[in-house]
Amino acid sequence: MLWLATLSILAGQLVGIAWILSVVAGLPKWAGCLIGGGLMTAYFAAGGLLGSAWVNLVQLVVLLCGFAIVLPAALSHAGGLSAVMQAAPNEGFGAFWNGATSISFLVLLVPAFISSPGLLQKAFGAKSERAVRLGIGWNAAALFVFACVPAVLGLAARVHHAGLTQELALPTLLASDLPVGLGAILLAAIFSAEVSTADAVLFMLATSLSQDLYRRFLRPDAADRDVLRVARWAAVAGGGCGILLALVTPTIVGALSFFYAMIGATLFVPILVALHARVNRRVEVTASILAGAAAVLTVQLTLGITPGSIWTPATIGLLSASAVYGVGVAWRSATLRQRA
Repeated sequence: MLWLATLSILAGQLVGIAWILSVVAGLPKWAGCLIGGGLMTAYFAAGGLLGSAWVNLVQLVVLLCGFAIVLPAALSHAGGLSAVMQAAPNEGFGAFWNGATSISFLVLLVPAFISSPGLLQKAFGAKSERAVRLGIGWNAAALFVFACVPAVLGLAARVHHAGLTQELALPTLLASDLPVGLGAILLAAIFSAEVSTADAVLFMLATSLSQDLYRRFLRPDAADRDVLRVARWAAVAGGGCGILLALVTPTIVGALSFFYAMIGATLFVPILVALHARVNRRVEVTASILAGAAAVLTVQLTLGITPGSIWTPATIGLLSASAVYGVGVAWRSATLRQRA
C-alpha cells in the first residue's frame, strides 16, 4: 500500500515539473517528466538521506527567497492585493472557516502529515532530540509561508487569466506576466519545491523496499552494504516507475489527494498505537490498515471526491480504520474476560 501511495504522489510532483517546463520551454509532458525524474533520481541514488537533506536545504533557501522576491512584483502587476482579493471567488474568502471543505482538508492533511514516513524518517535520523524539535518547529514556520505564498500567486495569475486550470496558474504567471529575470527566479522556486517533495517520496519507497522487505523478510542477516545497494536500486526503479505513472496521470490534485488519503487511513492509527499502547496490538492494527485501505480504494473508485462534502475517501478511510481497530480491541478484551 505504501508503494502504491508513494508512486502516486511521486507522479504528481513529476507532472508539476512537466507543466512548468511545458509553459516555459515548450517541452512536451514526457520530456518534462524525464528531466525532473531523472535529475531527482540521480542525486538521491548517489547521496541518500544525507545528500537529500543538503539538497533540500538549498532548495528551501531558493524557494523562500524566490517567493519573497517575486510576490511583490506579481501583486503589483495584478493591481495590488485588493484587486487580487476582489477577483477571487467569494466562497474562497467568505470566512476563515469554510465548513465541510475546511473539515475535509483537515482530515486529509493532518493525519497524513503526522504519519508521513518521509517526515518520521528524517526525525528519527536526526542528531539529537533538540535537533528534532528545532527542525520540526522551523519546518512548521516554513510550511506556513509556503502554503500562503503560492495561493496568492495563483490568485494574481487569475486576475489576467481567469480560465486557467490549477496546474497552469503559476507557470503562466512566470511566463506571461513577469519580467524574464523574475520569472526565472519563480521557476527555480517552484522547481525546487517539486523536486524536494519528490526526493522525500523516493526516500520512503527506497527505505520500505530495502529495510521492510529485503532485510526483514528476504535476508535478515544482510550487511549494511548490501542493504544500501538494494536501496539505491530501489530508488532507481521507483524513479522509473514514477516517471511512467506521471505520463498517464492527468492532474496533480488527484494524485496528491489519493496519496494523503491512503497514508492517513493506513498509517495514522498504527503510529498512535505504537507510541501509546502498552500491549501488543498487531492483529488489531493489521485489521485497521486493511479496512482503511479498502475504504479509501472503494470510495475513490466509486464516488470520488465531491466538492464541498465531508465524506471524502480520506474521511471514510480514517473512520473505517479507527472503527475496526476499536472493534478489535473490544473483541480481544471480551475474549480475555471470558477466559478469565
